[in-house]
Amino acid sequence: MPLRQPGRRPALFSKERSPPLKKAVINTAESIVVFDGVCNLCSSAVRFILNNDKAGRIRFAPLQSSLGQTLLEQHGIDPANARSFLLLRGPDAYLESDAALEVARDLGPWRWLRVFRVIPRSLRNRIYGLIARNRYRWFGKRDTCFVPTREQRARFLDGPGSLGNEAP
Repeated sequence: MPLRQPGRRPALFSKERSPPLKKAVINTAESIVVFDGVCNLCSSAVRFILNNDKAGRIRFAPLQSSLGQTLLEQHGIDPANARSFLLLRGPDAYLESDAALEVARDLGPWRWLRVFRVIPRSLRNRIYGLIARNRYRWFGKRDTCFVPTREQRARFLDGPGSLGNEAP
């Protein structure tokens, strides 16, 4: 099944979604970003999303959490060697540059970033991969996971009661 219909390019500023990488193993009403909680670049990206997703549509799970590791494994990503964040949106799953561009659709004035969909996925993902492989060297690494503020805490799914991750 082709990811895009032959001869058809997505409209640059449309609300049309990028084709998903594959079907998500769970179907949630909200979008979920699984990210590297000790990566400075990744944590900064999460803070950026938190500040710009005014509607609060996107929720988060650090890959260091049991939920984050489970979601990565269920989508064929080794949590010990994760070089991409995972976006789950409804029945679809997105990785690498597709995930980043799909997140942009919920970020109000930053929606224009979706213009980069015109760049072939293979080139976008090579650039994404270069940054992902070097993220700790270029941007640094924390000793502990990103800690959200009290107000942001409700948007994180790594605690008891989140998506079936019940406390004993």
